[in-house]
Amino acid sequence: MLHRRTLISASAIAAATIALPRVFAQQAKLEKTRISIAVGGKAAFYYLPLTISEQLGYFKAEGLDVEISDFAGGARALQAVVGGSADVCSGAYEHTINLQAKNQFFQAFVLQGRAPQIAVGVSTKNMAGYTGIPDLKGKKIGVSAPGSSTNMVANLVLSRGGLKASDVSYIGVGVAAGALTALRSGQIDAISNTDPVMTMLEQKGDVKIISDTRTLQGTQQVFGGPMPAACLYASSEFIQKNPNTCQALANAIVHGLKWLQTAGPGDIIKTVPETYLLGDRALYLASFDKVRESIATDGLVPVDGPKTALTAIASFDTTVKADRIDLAKTYTNDFARRAKDRFKA
Repeated sequence: MLHRRTLISASAIAAATIALPRVFAQQAKLEKTRISIAVGGKAAFYYLPLTISEQLGYFKAEGLDVEISDFAGGARALQAVVGGSADVCSGAYEHTINLQAKNQFFQAFVLQGRAPQIAVGVSTKNMAGYTGIPDLKGKKIGVSAPGSSTNMVANLVLSRGGLKASDVSYIGVGVAAGALTALRSGQIDAISNTDPVMTMLEQKGDVKIISDTRTLQGTQQVFGGPMPAACLYASSEFIQKNPNTCQALANAIVHGLKWLQTAGPGDIIKTVPETYLLGDRALYLASFDKVRESIATDGLVPVDGPKTALTAIASFDTTVKADRIDLAKTYTNDFARRAKDRFKA
């Protein structure tokens, strides 16, 4: 019995000794340890998993030195990645479809949001007599940045009401205090934006919500199916050349998603930067409660999601031909699946 126990103990020690260098070996194999991520409106709940993974040190735990550059909207962040000044974009999944329509191949490799978290509202001050979408003709609509996902959702809402994008004027207002000011000061007549901005405007009576994708049910009603939203995406070439680095990035995000599954309001407040609260903790937390279910749980892009996104975009954007888009090339679940298994997300 003693001999057997000695053997078991020796085996356990040997296994631990072998396992430890293997972890370091994996980290040492990262093709790139310094990674630049471009994001459009980091303070929005849309990108909360990115912030959580950064603030809790999950990128560092994977051996990554990540630099996050924050832009006014997703379209600007996209430009940074396409232009080569950033390696990876934390942005909307549908950008991979728009890029492929221009013969540029980018892939989403870990999902942060399973609903767009975008609401469209009209100003109760400028449009007190609003009766329907046709009333928006000739009006100014605030979006995070022209060409961003907030712009896309607004285009979809307009098209279903019989209007074209050219029937309105889009104005970039960001996703923070600037958006609140633009609406309240009357600079814009309507707004398409994310939380916490939309909940703050809604609860103060500044807007009347006319379309809402901050919940899974609302997303189903607007898009007719699951709609993948925030994700990490990069050029197919970058992913092929840096698979271990992409795996490390996916690990960090899924680790953050796992933490968010059980995090309470107090945990969120302690983790995000004070400036994200926009001066009102109570409303910030009310916003979090509203969008919580729209945050991804395991980093996987839903099977039917890409088709939903393509159908929506092709319905109002004539430059995107649905029959010419190969959805299989717009995303991969390989990295997220491994991360899910590792963290039991």
